[in-house]
Amino acid sequence: MSGVALSLENKVALVSGGSRGIGAATVRLFHQAGARVAFNYRTASASADALAAELGGPSACQAFAQDLSTPEHGRALVRCAVEHFGRLDILVANHGVWEFENVSIATMSDAQWRNTMAVNLDSVFGLIQAAAAQMQKQAQADPPKPGEAAGHIVLISSTAGQRGEAFHTDYAASKGAIISMTKGLATELAAHSIRVNCVAPGWVKTDMSAPILAKPDAVERITAAIPLRRPADPTEIAGPVLFLCTPLAGFMTGEIVNVNGGAVLIG
Repeated sequence: MSGVALSLENKVALVSGGSRGIGAATVRLFHQAGARVAFNYRTASASADALAAELGGPSACQAFAQDLSTPEHGRALVRCAVEHFGRLDILVANHGVWEFENVSIATMSDAQWRNTMAVNLDSVFGLIQAAAAQMQKQAQADPPKPGEAAGHIVLISSTAGQRGEAFHTDYAASKGAIISMTKGLATELAAHSIRVNCVAPGWVKTDMSAPILAKPDAVERITAAIPLRRPADPTEIAGPVLFLCTPLAGFMTGEIVNVNGGAVLIG
């Protein structure tokens, strides 16, 4: 029986924030597609170690303890992945912070604003900078065939980056910047055969959203605004991320892929 495979055989991927939620679902799916996968964690060492062991251990999946709040942190994580697996073909910048409590712009502290930008933007800059340099180096040594990608970069934004989010201005601003980075980098890196795309999820059942989704009144309000009437499972976000890293998406770059149950229908 013939079919179409979403294969990442012989590829090495790095997924930031890969110990839980969307990140862990992406790590698992990439492994199933044949990739060797590196990911980082900040505090969830037990779940990170368990995931890496589940997927075959150091030869197939490696977890690194790495904070991501500065550009150098991002560059350091890329170095760890390359030193361990010898190359890097895919970067998924998935990690991020979102403050659970509503905070008005009049009362938001400088510390909250700065921390959100540090984690959600500064470290992503470092990740992309180092990953793009590594992918270009590999392409110089072994040029891709015409039409083939020298590497894939997928950034994770949010519906908040598209329509804003009241009382979460810091998060919305950081995720809006991710969308702009995607578009600018896609143009810049196209000459190097590196594809840059973005996945923008809506509400997803993760540890980050769990405190809100545990409230019946909040769930009713949230699902009422989603045509599919439910939040996503992390695997439903990981699937489009995988697709963007395969040859089937070879002519896609600079795209914002909405995965939000129909809640936001813009690019």
